[in-house]
Amino acid sequence: MSMSPAKMIIYGSVLFTGSISLSYFIIQKTYSRGLYYKLALEQLQNHPEAQEALGPPVNIHHLKLIGKDNFVDIADAKLKIPVSGSKSEGHLHVHSTRSGPFHRWHLNEVFLELKDGQQISVFNLSGENGDDVKKE
Repeated sequence: MSMSPAKMIIYGSVLFTGSISLSYFIIQKTYSRGLYYKLALEQLQNHPEAQEALGPPVNIHHLKLIGKDNFVDIADAKLKIPVSGSKSEGHLHVHSTRSGPFHRWHLNEVFLELKDGQQISVFNLSGENGDDVKKE
């Protein structure tokens, strides 16, 4: 039994759309399970000024994967994580590095940029704000 060209196009389109959606979901999950992501959220949760600025409860939203704001390769990760709370919303900017493909990720910088433009330094490896994290 042969399928008409119109049905083939419809089924192909559905399959293609489903594949793209699944790929997007898998990439989202991969980013959110990365140590660079988890370390940054841990810093946000433990930073009273950032928590106060956002207001409880703090919600973490899906990354926008299209564009240059979110980038991960073997040794470098840069993310712009959308966050919101009862008082405000903004983005958690994360920069993390590691020395090789099988080494542990280490935060370099994390800052919260609120929608009004205010920036709150959540973590800086240089220790300028006293929020340095031990490297393991």
